[in-house]
Amino acid sequence: MSVDERLVHDIVKKVMASMQLTGSVAGMHGVFKDMNDAINASIEAQKVVRNLTLDQREKIIAAIRRKTHENAEIIANMGVSETGMGNVGDKILKHKLTADKTPGTEDIKTIAWSGDRGLTLVEMGPFGVIGAITPATNPSETVICNSIGMIAGGNTVVFNPHPNAKKTTIYTINMINEASLEAGGPDNVAVTVEVPTMETSAIMMKHPQIPLLVATGGPGVVTAVLSSGKRAIGAGAGNPPAFVDNTADVRKAARDIVNGCTFDNNLPCIAEKEIVAMDSIADELMDYMISENGCYLASPEIQDKLVRTVINEKGALNRKCVGRDARTLLSMVGVSVGPEIRCIVFEGKKEHPLITTELMMPILGMVRVKTFDEGVETAVWLEHGNRHSAHIHSKNVDNITKYAKAIDTAILVKNGPSYAALGFGGEGYCTFTIASRTGEGLTSAQSFTKRRRCTMSDSLCIR
Repeated sequence: MSVDERLVHDIVKKVMASMQLTGSVAGMHGVFKDMNDAINASIEAQKVVRNLTLDQREKIIAAIRRKTHENAEIIANMGVSETGMGNVGDKILKHKLTADKTPGTEDIKTIAWSGDRGLTLVEMGPFGVIGAITPATNPSETVICNSIGMIAGGNTVVFNPHPNAKKTTIYTINMINEASLEAGGPDNVAVTVEVPTMETSAIMMKHPQIPLLVATGGPGVVTAVLSSGKRAIGAGAGNPPAFVDNTADVRKAARDIVNGCTFDNNLPCIAEKEIVAMDSIADELMDYMISENGCYLASPEIQDKLVRTVINEKGALNRKCVGRDARTLLSMVGVSVGPEIRCIVFEGKKEHPLITTELMMPILGMVRVKTFDEGVETAVWLEHGNRHSAHIHSKNVDNITKYAKAIDTAILVKNGPSYAALGFGGEGYCTFTIASRTGEGLTSAQSFTKRRRCTMSDSLCIR
């Protein structure tokens, strides 16, 4: 372990030990014992934030970006240590990506037009205090990107994090408030509770002064906010298929698919979860994945053992397997492999439980199809109507267009790894709240504002 790694390890150890031994995070900014106290503090902070100029908000956001870079290694280590999911190296990259490519106040735009009857402006104003539920898979990344976008819009935010990631979330929220204070902003721009529970979540969702709810997580939590009776943004599950047709650069497709699937051990919801391959290139694709991209070909016997290991008797994922690397998963079924193995692959029917289920672990099942149309139909079936994310490797524009229209997802990556959609090796901005069910797609500051029209009748048109 290098000097830097030891330093990070020691800092994480001290922070975690302090939380465990005292049961308290006294002195941490934005952290409260009672959810109602947290909400009240957020309400008071929002009175200040809504009156800040865009330049003042941008100074807070710039400080959040800077402190995210400074703390990227610490938060990444905390996330892996607390949740047991993902890997530190990729999480560091994700935090830096979040800091650099999450839109800030530049996303807040005014529309104006004039005519014979005067001038009209449409401006983007804050909702006020936003209630946000965040996952264990990308806890700090989601908190950071949500906070940047929500503060840019003039809001403050109350987080109810996943209990399995509460320490990482608390550390991140404290960091965000430190950034605000350093930039001349108020404390409590982001708040949470020491012990998040279903009860604290219910208090947040029902509070009369929280007009907008944002849920990032599984179908259960998204359904809960959508049933709240309030305006809600739901960023839920996906099962993104990667379709490879007979015109693709097969070697590159193999590399891109494995790189996307294994990034942070497949925790991103946009990551490739299964492959649909046309028969004419399927063998070549599988060969490249195994020979050049660190994939282990699982026999039918190993597949059966994996099914019994990663999926429990109720059909739910074994949480001890989510976000684990391929070597760890294989060791759980009695297979020992070298460090070069980073993904488990096999061929099966579309109904195979390791193919039809969103696993969030580096296991890639491949479904072979005879025609392009059969491939489209198969991919649409596997995506399960989540309308979340999908990928295609093809050099045929007509094929890409047909697939895109049929699968109708918030994200479609063409001829690249899945993470290109988040601006990592591709054009675009970053977010970890991708609202497919409610239609916002990749959320940004605009998503957390409401449109307000201001009309001047018969004046200020000077043509």
